Amino acid sequence: ALGLNIGATPAPSSSRGAVSMDLGRPLRVAVVGGGPSGACAAEIFAKAPNIDCTLFERKMDNCKPCGGAIPLCMVDEFELPPEIVDRRVRKMKMISPSGREVDVGRTLKENEYIGMTRREVLDAYLRDRAVELGAKPVTGLVQKVEFEDANGPYTIKYSEYKPGEKKGTPSEAEFDIIVGADGANSRTAKAIDAGEYNFAIAFQERIKIPDEKMKYYEDLAEMYVGDDVSPDFYAWVFPKYDHVGVGTGTVVNRPAISEYQAAIRERCADRLGPDPKVMKVEAHPIPEHMRPRRVVGRVALVGDAAGYVTKCSGEGIYFAAKSGRMAAEEIVALTAGGTRLPTEMEIKDTYLKKFDAAYGPTYLVLDILQKVFYTNNGAREAFVDMCASDYVQKVTFDSYLYKKVQGNDPINDIKLLFNTIGSVIKGNAIAKPDRTFSNPVESLKRL
Repeated sequence: ALGLNIGATPAPSSSRGAVSMDLGRPLRVAVVGGGPSGACAAEIFAKAPNIDCTLFERKMDNCKPCGGAIPLCMVDEFELPPEIVDRRVRKMKMISPSGREVDVGRTLKENEYIGMTRREVLDAYLRDRAVELGAKPVTGLVQKVEFEDANGPYTIKYSEYKPGEKKGTPSEAEFDIIVGADGANSRTAKAIDAGEYNFAIAFQERIKIPDEKMKYYEDLAEMYVGDDVSPDFYAWVFPKYDHVGVGTGTVVNRPAISEYQAAIRERCADRLGPDPKVMKVEAHPIPEHMRPRRVVGRVALVGDAAGYVTKCSGEGIYFAAKSGRMAAEEIVALTAGGTRLPTEMEIKDTYLKKFDAAYGPTYLVLDILQKVFYTNNGAREAFVDMCASDYVQKVTFDSYLYKKVQGNDPINDIKLLFNTIGSVIKGNAIAKPDRTFSNPVESLKRL
């Protein structure tokens, strides 16, 4: 169901043969989408020899609805300047359905934190860096990708929005390679028949609160669980630059998202103060699993377009940036200095195989955790109860901050197993029953 290629066998050499070329011009690469995945891919292509990279983004000041959390390893790995990170979260408060609160973060080292960013700031920085290195930016909405053969060339038809113009100008351009980084509603994915996936709807309000209330959230984030705020996910209060983001998400009951948002607002009302001011309301689809096909011909999907959002935590920024960079690095290497076109199998055997080997276990573990702990109030009570354990806190934070599945401590793992059983028994004893709902038609929708 996750669409992983962990341990996949490389294709026979006959299907991986080089495609030599003598075009007398650089390779033409299109990156569709200017978020972290697209910007990081464009940066690599821009630095490569004999490759012309065009970066399409429909709105250069776009602000994607997003919690904005990034792991510590991303700051150094992607050379992000300190000002990109608005808040350095070193404490988290987990709140159960019954209202029990567990403080998390005491295992963090002095220099460890979760970075909180605003997507409009982070995305613009990554995009501008790619442009400075030579990527050609196009403010345009890609409407169609056409090709007679899966191996290209590919014609991108788009509406280009020039400065001061409200109406787009119909345009088209031809490319040898495409990287689709155009999000959950990817038109690139549709063009290559990448297959459907189930999706969550994420809803967030950016809220301005009094300074004394903001002080409480200076380095603290909150995570609420309960069927009142989401039947299959969690709700959050994340600190931003001068405000907080309050939101929730769901897959199984998307029509009720406004009810769940009202519930999280009610549960955190005292902490937001008497007169919270909503600055902005945001909503966006979030993929729930990887696309069935992520590479077709010389078109590769990355980020949300490929379905790289984790279960349980709902994290996507790091994996978007990493997948964009990894796909571009592998494609650049396969072009041998821009002198040949890679095959579909070569891209699968490098980009997909390496990405799945590195991060497949993380997706698998988080998928299991979501199915176990987000399904009913008893399990949610157990989840919060377990978070009081120093071992659980350390394994969780280390896995998140450094993007490697932690654990492998047999004694503590056995203790954790018995503690989990105890927490589940206790949680089911005190939990209130989950409310029932039904949406048989809408629940079948896919992107």
